[in-house]
Amino acid sequence: MTDILITPDELAALLVDRADRDDVRVLDVRWRLDRPDGRPEYLAGHIPGAVYVDLDSTLAAHGAPTDGRHPLPSPSALQASARAWGIHDGDTVVVYDDLKSLSAARAWWLLTDAGIADVRILDGSLRGWTTAGHPLEEGTVVPAPGTVTLRSGLLRQTDIDGAAALGAATDAVLVDVRAAERYRGEVEPIDPRAGHIPGAINLPTTENVDAAGRFLSPAQLRARFAAAGLDERGAVGVYCGSGVTASHAVVALTLAGYAPTLYPGSWSQWSNHPDRPVETDAVAQP
Repeated sequence: MTDILITPDELAALLVDRADRDDVRVLDVRWRLDRPDGRPEYLAGHIPGAVYVDLDSTLAAHGAPTDGRHPLPSPSALQASARAWGIHDGDTVVVYDDLKSLSAARAWWLLTDAGIADVRILDGSLRGWTTAGHPLEEGTVVPAPGTVTLRSGLLRQTDIDGAAALGAATDAVLVDVRAAERYRGEVEPIDPRAGHIPGAINLPTTENVDAAGRFLSPAQLRARFAAAGLDERGAVGVYCGSGVTASHAVVALTLAGYAPTLYPGSWSQWSNHPDRPVETDAVAQP
């Protein structure tokens, strides 16, 4: 796998070179749980040449509640979207957001899983770009259609049964990367049941970045994960509320030298299956 992160200055240099090479695509993936449509912010100011990506409509499918809130899009749907974003085979793709890369990581995971060899996350997000003194442009960017051919299955993922097995295994760790109060079952703002998958530990992915939204160093991440009992040689699964921010944890674990498995359905799928047990404060409930 190529380098995952790119700094604002490195991206600025790529964009200067793009005038001659035209093989760099920048995707604006602004999205928040409480404000999923990031287009107004995109139109008000984005990295020059960046194409807006609607996470809910292009980086997720839509099914029954038992599928979760953000099921993975089909390979054909993702390929159609990638072509609409102007992506060709061999392009370097840079993704960013304004939320510490929490939503950009979803695009990174999907495009990497689909076989794009060089997908980068702008470390520090849009704030890092502007803090470094780089410009924004207003309005929309409509690229010429791309011709990229995608596949799927290059990254590790599991289903609801696999997540249950990871939580129950003695030689694996299942990590819930949501906020601690949701993990403990004290609050649940959107899904039908509160708590976590039995056996899961809690490592909020928001703690994998610094105050500026940059990922911690690989050494810092390794120390954090090792202190929680994660073994680089063992199986590690990750989930969140709906599979979006768990991709962010996949990035952090990969930077630290792990080979994590994503559970895309995450808590939104698990909690919609009444037959699946939940734990709150480490107490199992039927």
